[in-house]
Amino acid sequence: MTQDTDWVRAQFPAFSQPSLQGQAFFENAGGSYTCQPVIDRLTRFYTERKVQPYGTYQASRLGGEEMDEARRRMAAILGVETDELSFGPSTTQNTYVLAQAFAQMMKPGEAIIVTNQDHEANSGPWRRLAERGIEVREWQINPETGSLEIEKLEELLDENVRLVCFPHCSNVVGEINPVVEITAAAHAAGAFVCVDGVSYAPHGFADVGDLGPDIYLFSAYKTYGPHQGLMVMRRALGQLLPNQGHYFNGDTLYKRFTPAGPDHAQVAACAGMADYVDDFAARHGTDTRGVHDTMRDHETQLLQYMLDSLRGRNDLRIVGPTDATLRAPTVALDLGRAAKPVAQAMAEHGVMTAGDDFYAVRALEAMGIDPAKGVLRLSFTHYTTKAEVDQALNALDAVL
Repeated sequence: MTQDTDWVRAQFPAFSQPSLQGQAFFENAGGSYTCQPVIDRLTRFYTERKVQPYGTYQASRLGGEEMDEARRRMAAILGVETDELSFGPSTTQNTYVLAQAFAQMMKPGEAIIVTNQDHEANSGPWRRLAERGIEVREWQINPETGSLEIEKLEELLDENVRLVCFPHCSNVVGEINPVVEITAAAHAAGAFVCVDGVSYAPHGFADVGDLGPDIYLFSAYKTYGPHQGLMVMRRALGQLLPNQGHYFNGDTLYKRFTPAGPDHAQVAACAGMADYVDDFAARHGTDTRGVHDTMRDHETQLLQYMLDSLRGRNDLRIVGPTDATLRAPTVALDLGRAAKPVAQAMAEHGVMTAGDDFYAVRALEAMGIDPAKGVLRLSFTHYTTKAEVDQALNALDAVL
């Protein structure tokens, strides 16, 4: 199905702002533009319902109902039960809380597996558990390709492993990891699975129920929404882990791992992401799965065009696969020199991008890239056009 990109862009007010005209946005992996339904819901909550929710009076009741709507509709999109989805201030904070829960449940000598492909947010909190006597094993990437190879994971799995943590896709390697296969291997060894979906979710919400992990995390501000972290916690694990919230909320699954009070307005505004998915589906005559596939098809075509254009250059190295079907449109380029000045120069050509280590220091070091120099990252999503890709490629050519 062909995406109606003109319609898509009309749903994002940023594209009609005079200050952004002529600017091609290629830092979507750092945070996407916000869609109109999210802005509308956030505005309505702040103007009409900015009171303590779940009370008896109308403004309070409506505020609570909209928060419940966000959880119910987003859980349905993700293929899980409503109370298996919780909201927190960020994915980093959600992961930190999870690590504390596992630390209480695990015994010294038991093990957790992490990768060196991850953003540090899904690695650092787990690695710190070594201070409590928990063994931390590192599933290392192939230094040439940046890939995680399941054979290497199987060498690390045994009866002592309680948790395997890995990204759905890396924010610098870009390769989409086989979540179903990895999860099956971990479960067969008796381990739980935590997937960082932050870099994948902007390219289509995953059906977590089909994929099978016990935990799945992503950030709404990268999926056209507000600055909230969404966390799927499947019931069996959620009831097993020690409660991290108020003791009297321990029987409510979605409150067990949110010790801080939620941002009521932002939680409610997350229903706007579901509005956008529904509107997209109606416009294209499809369902939720079709929305994912339509977005992905559009991105894959543009991504392959970009990769083919970059592949012949001898002044850069593409990090990760050059087959667009194997990766997300988050393209990190090793320039052999400091990337930030190149990003600054590209801004003069109307291309908004960034050069940095992107909190993936371990991955860059493993691939022989100096984190101090970083990589130039061209990241886009389904609202990007071919004209914008050409603008980015021409800017890169001019700068290099």
